[in-house]
Amino acid sequence: MPASEATAEFRAARDFLLRHREDYTAARDGFRWPRPESFNWALEWFDAVAAEPETGARTALWIVEEDGRETRISFREMAERSSRVANWLRAAGVRAGDRVLVMLGNQAEQWETALAAMKLRAVIIPATPLLGPADLRDRVERGEVRHTVARSADTAKFDEVPGDYTRIAVGGAPEGWLAYEDAHAADLGFTPDGPTRSADPLMLYFTSGTTAKPKLVEHTHLSYPAGHLATMYWIGLRPGDVHLNISSPGWAKHAWSSLFAPWNAEATVFVYNYTRFDAGALMAAMERAGVTSFCAPPTVWRMLIQADLGALATPPRAVVAAGEPLNPEVIEHVKRAWNVVIRDGFGQTETAVQVANTPGQPVKPGSMGRPTPGYTVTLIDPVSGVPGSEGEICLDLSERPVGLMTGYAGAPDLTEEAMGGGYYRTGDIGRRDADGYITYIGRADDVFKSSDYKISPFELESALLEHEAVAEAAVVPAPDELRLSVPKAYVVLAEGWTPDGETAKALFAHSRAVLAPYKRIRRLEFAELPKTVSGKIRRVQLREATMHDGSREFHEEDYR
Repeated sequence: MPASEATAEFRAARDFLLRHREDYTAARDGFRWPRPESFNWALEWFDAVAAEPETGARTALWIVEEDGRETRISFREMAERSSRVANWLRAAGVRAGDRVLVMLGNQAEQWETALAAMKLRAVIIPATPLLGPADLRDRVERGEVRHTVARSADTAKFDEVPGDYTRIAVGGAPEGWLAYEDAHAADLGFTPDGPTRSADPLMLYFTSGTTAKPKLVEHTHLSYPAGHLATMYWIGLRPGDVHLNISSPGWAKHAWSSLFAPWNAEATVFVYNYTRFDAGALMAAMERAGVTSFCAPPTVWRMLIQADLGALATPPRAVVAAGEPLNPEVIEHVKRAWNVVIRDGFGQTETAVQVANTPGQPVKPGSMGRPTPGYTVTLIDPVSGVPGSEGEICLDLSERPVGLMTGYAGAPDLTEEAMGGGYYRTGDIGRRDADGYITYIGRADDVFKSSDYKISPFELESALLEHEAVAEAAVVPAPDELRLSVPKAYVVLAEGWTPDGETAKALFAHSRAVLAPYKRIRRLEFAELPKTVSGKIRRVQLREATMHDGSREFHEEDYR
């Protein structure tokens, strides 16, 4: 399909969702994924948008540093910068199909390199700067990396990472590394060396590894760029918006909401580049930029509500949360302060947003919403395999959504396990009500039984977070001779609370007051929560810990 036709098909799908952004039924019934045979989002969408006089002059990327310095780059400037970088990378040996590990922070080079790699048809492996040498060795080896782009501050980590790969440093090049800054002098005019097939690989993501060794998720030149039309719709983005997404580069959510979704909408990507979270400073930056839409993980939302939300005089029009389910009490707190409802969304590295509370629709407390346009969601009983109102959240592959991964690179057995039988299985359990709203229950391997009752850790964690003493909580099964297992909570206390018997007594009393008897917290431990580098709680580590050492546990029966 010629480039102009591919661009027109993409724009038609995008514009349809913009027209029906608050009409869920019309959007669900009428949306059709763009499915061009050839498509290069950087060349045929971003550069096309940048070539338009009005949009080209609009700010594409706006970065504000902690000290107040800022970088503002227009769509036209970003298109030109990325073309120079693409030409320079090609001269450095980057070819179509080569895998490029990109380990940069929230800096302009992050976005320039992403677009440049797309133009070259290279395959991007995003990596967070938090990774150490061991993680990098795994990524370089399993990812078959041919080139790497990293901050100069991180180049020493690669001394312990063997391999014949091109090393490119941003911010000063040590011996043996190429200087990224030389790209600024490269030719401006970029000519692709061939067409980009929509099915060609674009991104390889290592999953966060909450329960096992990270898998390598493969996305194409269509699955993420077009798949995130659904993400654009969920957030409620509009042309000209200023969108802030709290996410670290290297993780899929950064591509979701700091790259594809806002630029699909022709909106500004705004970044407050902090090293240590400060709610007041964040809100000051939001006020300065006039942020109109805001996405943050539950951890950030929980920290924000500890501050004075009234300090933000002009709250965003649209606010959303993703990464883990958001607890209802946080939603209510923000609603009181900003008069706007946080809308939860559910997706994975393997997909765009599948289920969400979309703009203009009623939000049910505790529910993550309904299937987004383009996704057919079926709940399948993990044991019987029968579809029903409760079960594993699955995507029907007979209506395969564009925003679904190709599979797990180099692991056909894992791909078959996830996609066999005509469904993509997410590994997450949900419950659907009569109105089609889906409530998250938990990971299939996190849900457990106590006295033959099914226990959802998320439900118990939400109940604990209603108590003022609790900043964070994670619930896992603890061995019990009578009940086989009982709910045990690991709790991070809010400031001013002491990890002692009196606090445990208060939390057990709260548990008895708000939970059914079979759901009550029976064991309690005050401890920091182990997390992946992306910030997700590693419940598998907590389950292992509770099998071995109960010396710091408080027992509910001692505090009645």
